[in-house]
Amino acid sequence: MSNQPPIEVPQGAIRLNTDSQRLEFFAQDRWYEFATDSPNLDGNGGRGVTSGGYTGPGSSGNAAIDFFNIESAGNAADFGDLSDGRWAIATGASNTRGLFAGGDSPGDVNTVDFITISSTGSRSDFGDIGTGGHRAASGVSNQTRMVAAGGDKDPHPNQMNTINFVTIASTGNFVDSGGDLQDAKQSMTNSVNSPIRGIFSGGFTPSGVTRIELINITTMGDGQDFGTLSASANTEQGTCSSTTRGLIKMSTDGTNSDQVDTIQITTLGDSVNFGNLTDTRTAGGPLSSCIRGIFAGGRVTPAEGSTVVDYMSIATGGNAVDFGDLNFTARNSCGLSNAHGGLG
Repeated sequence: MSNQPPIEVPQGAIRLNTDSQRLEFFAQDRWYEFATDSPNLDGNGGRGVTSGGYTGPGSSGNAAIDFFNIESAGNAADFGDLSDGRWAIATGASNTRGLFAGGDSPGDVNTVDFITISSTGSRSDFGDIGTGGHRAASGVSNQTRMVAAGGDKDPHPNQMNTINFVTIASTGNFVDSGGDLQDAKQSMTNSVNSPIRGIFSGGFTPSGVTRIELINITTMGDGQDFGTLSASANTEQGTCSSTTRGLIKMSTDGTNSDQVDTIQITTLGDSVNFGNLTDTRTAGGPLSSCIRGIFAGGRVTPAEGSTVVDYMSIATGGNAVDFGDLNFTARNSCGLSNAHGGLG
């Protein structure tokens, strides 16, 4: 198969090279092969990090940060603390650095914190998510860039469709990409990514959203149609991914579920059933390696949170298995890792 592209191949297009049997993506003027190695932490697989969470009306939320090794089951350990207690945070990560952007504390927060994932300790200041801040944006990332899309800002409800980004290795404020989502919505943990594609599923609006839309993380632009969810989904989903498959924990407004759907990131199409969690709850802080999807904590009832951590094998499907427990009750929390699908 020639490495020379046909005329007018779109930036970020993906193909299977039938000669090498490897996935490739198109950038600038040629095809490049996807990296197939998984980021590794001290030879033990990826490190997962969870933080934040809603702790009740008028509360500033949770500032605790937990961590664990994704490929070996067990309880989480203390990592450090965010700059303040908050929830509805957008996250993204390279294989060295994790970002926590915006949130509610209980008013809108514009703070962006970052951590060095391989170490432990409290966060450092990165910049701002926007003037006045906002909550419940949805984050996708690759090794270079984090994108925060959508969200809600004061006076609530005031859903947004803006797509903002930062370079993870630097520090500074998020910048408007000039592109927009098709739906103005608050989304939070509803996104999956490959190194090229960021995909946003559902989200909360007054009428609910079933649309799945995608962007190219490298070239940006407006959201494009990907497919449709099997049911309308709100802000309290939970998503994780390898480079090729995304898992979507379904949760409709006011109704918890144990259902997990899946999509194929490299194609287009609707979500289909994948399996079920060990119990019925919202998803809490989801994260992944390219092998395992982790669903940490969540909301059991409006007043009750969960410490349960489940995992699924992303490649094979089937029901979740118990992984361990968090150190804190996590409702509307967030998660990230140094081995997710956006890192290849």
